[in-house]
Amino acid sequence: MALRLQPGERIIAATHNPGKAKELAALLEGQFTVITAAEAGVPEPEETETTFTGNALLKARHAARVGGGVALADDSGFCVDALDGAPGVYSARWAGPSKDFTEAMQKVEDRWVETGSEDLAAWFVCALAVAWPDGTAVVVEGHIDGVLALPPRGDRGFGYGPRCIPAGSDLTFGEMDPAEKDAISHRTRAFAALKAALID
Repeated sequence: MALRLQPGERIIAATHNPGKAKELAALLEGQFTVITAAEAGVPEPEETETTFTGNALLKARHAARVGGGVALADDSGFCVDALDGAPGVYSARWAGPSKDFTEAMQKVEDRWVETGSEDLAAWFVCALAVAWPDGTAVVVEGHIDGVLALPPRGDRGFGYGPRCIPAGSDLTFGEMDPAEKDAISHRTRAFAALKAALID
């Protein structure tokens, strides 16, 4: 039998960030009761994988096993071709303990300049994993290609958005209206794939 998520089902969002859990609930269009890993008594695991899908699966399986229910995890980041895909899975770590993405975005530019490359190709990735307590899991990915913005532009949203101009646009994600960004983002694309696989 195909795996399905049933509307109304309780889902553990594998995050201790209430804002992230709320965002996940909204992307699921309010069809599910979403609680945080903290509310389910699930400690955060160490993210030891080297890929987005690996980390998403690790977090989802941990939350499902410890929390005793269906769990949803995401792992996302910003990748720069000239930096061999960095910061990639380490995107949050580049921002340091204080989560200073201004510092992280400057680090991207500094490293890019050091390479001497003229390659501005960059992209965002979002991996989403749904896991059940028995270890069964489904994982999908969403991508949005673009180019590095030098210097960064805009102050909307969070993370590396001001550093990336998505393909087909003249604006960075940091300059876009939230609705415009949400229509094309890597996270939106990943959720479309997840809904096609498990809900629709």
